[in-house]
Amino acid sequence: MITVENLHKHFGGFHAVDGASLSVREGSITGLIGPNGAGKTTLFNVIAGVLPPTSGRVTMQGEDITGLPPHALFHKGLLRTFQIAHEFASMTCRENLMMVPGGQSGETLWNTWFGRKRIAEEERALRAKADEVLEFLTITHLADQRAGEISGGQKKLLELGRTMMVDARIVFLDEVGAGVNRTLLNTIAEAILNLNRERGYTFVVIEHDMDFIGRICDPVICMAEGRVLAEGTLDEIKANEQVIEAYLGTGLKNKDMVGT
Repeated sequence: MITVENLHKHFGGFHAVDGASLSVREGSITGLIGPNGAGKTTLFNVIAGVLPPTSGRVTMQGEDITGLPPHALFHKGLLRTFQIAHEFASMTCRENLMMVPGGQSGETLWNTWFGRKRIAEEERALRAKADEVLEFLTITHLADQRAGEISGGQKKLLELGRTMMVDARIVFLDEVGAGVNRTLLNTIAEAILNLNRERGYTFVVIEHDMDFIGRICDPVICMAEGRVLAEGTLDEIKANEQVIEAYLGTGLKNKDMVGT
């Protein structure tokens, strides 16, 4: 689905992404882990068009998408969420979902004068779609609540719901579990698994909760210092000496010293 080749992103003399190469298999839920400052979010930002790369190449099913802006990637089915949810706080959860699809008739001044019937028909269809999404995510009870008033975990579910309002093909989730209680995290995990199994979504997930990663992700990719260190199952990653050194700052031979 996605291939990243020798990607670099520099901020002055700081190399946030330093020659990263990886691939994401269609239909997979790929975990992306690594210590703080490893370059994970910057990599997401470059792939998703939020930041231009310094050099390197990104392809989506063979098409070069390097440097395309987020709105162009959105229309190709590549979406991302953020560590901190970006909701329209004063709008209801249902309205937040209804806002997502582009090209709505009500966006043009002409149609607001002469195309009211078409606008009404579209809004009825969008409302029905939004209610279907809310039911899928088991948050129907939040439909008419303002998005700014719901919990952080519920906002993460709402962001996931936004991807369901369009024909998403691959979704990049950045720390979907941050600040989320265990019960809601289990709900989010189930929603991701169901979207993957039932609707064919491909996911790439940045997360520090290894139980969450181990439950839903295969394969797992570990980054450190802007580069890809290892790829495999979570057990293989946890047994990799380079990964242990990146997290603990010491090799296997000296790892017992870390706790002293």
